[in-house]
Amino acid sequence: MPAPSALRRSFAVLAALPLLTLAACGYGSQAKDDGTAKVAAGAKKIDGLDTVKIGYFGNLTHGTALVGMQKGFFQKALGATKVEPALFNAGPSEIEALNSGSIDIGWIGPSPAINGYVKSQGKNLRIIGGSASGGVKLVVNPDKIKSLKDVKGKRIATPQLGNTQDVAFLNWAADQGWKIDPQSGKGDVTVVRSDNKVTPDAYKSGSVDGAWVPEPTASKLVAEGGKVLLDEASLWPEKKFVITNIIVRQEFLKEHPKVVEAVLKGSVETNKWINANPDAAKAAANERLATDSGKALPADVLDPAWKSIQFTDDPLASTLNTEAAHAVKAGLLQKPDLKGIYDLAPLNKVLKAEGEPTVDDAGLGVK
Repeated sequence: MPAPSALRRSFAVLAALPLLTLAACGYGSQAKDDGTAKVAAGAKKIDGLDTVKIGYFGNLTHGTALVGMQKGFFQKALGATKVEPALFNAGPSEIEALNSGSIDIGWIGPSPAINGYVKSQGKNLRIIGGSASGGVKLVVNPDKIKSLKDVKGKRIATPQLGNTQDVAFLNWAADQGWKIDPQSGKGDVTVVRSDNKVTPDAYKSGSVDGAWVPEPTASKLVAEGGKVLLDEASLWPEKKFVITNIIVRQEFLKEHPKVVEAVLKGSVETNKWINANPDAAKAAANERLATDSGKALPADVLDPAWKSIQFTDDPLASTLNTEAAHAVKAGLLQKPDLKGIYDLAPLNKVLKAEGEPTVDDAGLGVK
């Protein structure tokens, strides 16, 4: 671990970020039960546990959770241990819910996972699996921005100070030689931290000239006349980078390892089904979004958004380390010690049983 002084500096920086504060959604909202995931007759509880509380976002980059809930893969794997889903709008509130025990397992982006791990001095969460890669784009107003160099001097939205896309944009801008104050967002480009729900309206009103955002927000902007100027996947080796992980409370993992394995089995089976049935999976994800939020996505948003996301069990651990380095480079994080953030033993056990190749923790696993 870093020296205590380095840790204090790291926590001081992290504590200043809205990424580590509770969002307006509090500890998440109870997802609606539409009856799609029924407990099978004669099924038994795993570890004698009544329920397992699972958190996720209503984003397509959380498609594994959306489809797994909608098609009942998680409930099937858990037998009579009932799935209790909870919806979140932002990573900080999900981390807070995990810390408090309001959820046991969650789907979440890399930056809040890193921040949550560092803030708790490596004592609360573990990343236990991957879920998705890609699905992030720089979408701009083509009347104002015609090339990458034209981004300089413009107003670009990111979802939140210090979140995964904010870090990615600041890193990319630095690579262009542009200077931006990471806290205020002011500089050669003005970074406007804007909730994904309101960014399309900000774009339509002209208050931002573009946005570096995940799906489906990127495709919503395209539907409003925006142009994809850059797909973040093009910046990564093999065009792969982690956008969604699966995390668990360490205490829950220790006390209920069979339940964790069951959830991971459901995740692996969900991803396998998604990749074998992309159109049906896309429809299932949209059905779950409609159930959870009351509104499905139109085809002109859903179709291109879904195509840009890869669903994978591999947590792409080396890219998590790179994303942490980007946050350090951007001035949003002191260099963290991430050794121990992963425990992929339960996932690899499931993958072996399924006849699938195991995955690697890039040297950041538990000792």
